Amino acid sequence: MTTTSTVGGHLDRLTAVDASFLTNETSSSHMHIGGILIFEGPPPRYVDLVEHVRGRLAKVPRFRQRLAVPPIEAGRPLWVDDVNFNLTYHVRHTALPTPGGEEALRRLAGRVFSQQLDRSKPLWEMWLVQGLEKDRFAILTKTHHAAVDGISGVDIGTVLFDLEPVPEPAPVDDGWKPQPTPSTRQLLARGASDAAAAPFKLAEQAVGAARHPETAARRLAEALEGVGEVVGALADPAPKVPLNQPIGPHRRFTLARSELATFKRIKDGLGGTVNDVVLAVVTGALRSWLQERGVRTEGLELRALVPVSIRAENERGELGNRLAAMRGPLPVYLEDPVRRLRVVTEQMEGLKRSKQALGAEVIARFNDFAPPTLLAQASRLNFSTRLFNLIVTNVPGPQIPLYVLGRELQEAFPVAFLPENHALAVAIMSYNGSVGFGLLGDYDSMDDIESIAAGIEASLAELEEAASAAARS
Repeated sequence: MTTTSTVGGHLDRLTAVDASFLTNETSSSHMHIGGILIFEGPPPRYVDLVEHVRGRLAKVPRFRQRLAVPPIEAGRPLWVDDVNFNLTYHVRHTALPTPGGEEALRRLAGRVFSQQLDRSKPLWEMWLVQGLEKDRFAILTKTHHAAVDGISGVDIGTVLFDLEPVPEPAPVDDGWKPQPTPSTRQLLARGASDAAAAPFKLAEQAVGAARHPETAARRLAEALEGVGEVVGALADPAPKVPLNQPIGPHRRFTLARSELATFKRIKDGLGGTVNDVVLAVVTGALRSWLQERGVRTEGLELRALVPVSIRAENERGELGNRLAAMRGPLPVYLEDPVRRLRVVTEQMEGLKRSKQALGAEVIARFNDFAPPTLLAQASRLNFSTRLFNLIVTNVPGPQIPLYVLGRELQEAFPVAFLPENHALAVAIMSYNGSVGFGLLGDYDSMDDIESIAAGIEASLAELEEAASAAARS
């Protein structure tokens, strides 16, 4: 009996945002994301991890699907079942050289994230890494951004975890059998069907607008204002700094760590949100790094691409990206860390009041109906260095301990991606009271990436000291 799923089913078409991650991928710009997960205790046996993952695959249908690319102008790619799916290809096993320090783990992560995923197979890998010092092991995860976004992906990724130290019993075989690979004729027919359905979807929206004309008029005005703000951003390009230059295919990875309580104390004492504090901390680190590079920071404000989920409540749990991008401020011209946080907070509040995110959502949803050639042009614009200097993405993770095969997850460090001409990306994730910073850099141009990691810790310490002083006064 063949099983299919309404979420992540065979012949699902990629959303426009999903497809943009494929369009923007090049030999030097890889569009996969992931994480470095550090566990306590001895590693599980490789065969046990494979079977553990096998028992959860029904919850992540994309993990057994690959891309099918239709003939040109026949629509965006589709997800189809992989008739040659082999789990042991995707779950891999390696060990660190003795003594197994974190530096060796970081070098391994850099090498793993330097390699593109094979588009002829499901777009993910998982590496079991043994030999980490202090009686620990690690799991590296790597998934193409087209398959899962970094915000909803937290929910989907946690199906591999247990909430208790004793793992749930392994489920019986779910009976999955792949659907046959579609022929070119079938792909063309599906493209024609989707194209024919598009006017009806637009018509449904038009009927809804006719039933509620005042609401529709207000939403239209807000949408046009939002699109105008997005277009206006093109006239305000990001400054040229050493972060923005041609990059190669190889990567460096490093990390920084803190506690979520520290960020909460700072925002309670100095104002803003946890995310504002994160941006201010990154700003301070980049200011120090630029000055070490001999770059004058007077009057210089960098721009961060800050992903924002536009997934509606009724879309929660669905696969595919529903992301819009906001240009967050990084005022590296300010020496005073408290003023940096204040400026970040004020500007982020202004962005939230603006229609920038709404305009990005309108463009994203319009692209769902756009032909592939127009979509390709729009997607290249989304990742243009004209708009931002680096990605800074902050993902709130679960604040309870998680387990894999009885081993507790101690720390999680997310990994973002590098668009073309972007030498650094900073990803942040909170988990069970800790905060992990994952820094991905171009191997050739970011040989001093450790300086930024040290700058994050120093910048955070400055703000923590200022918050303590404010509490005492």
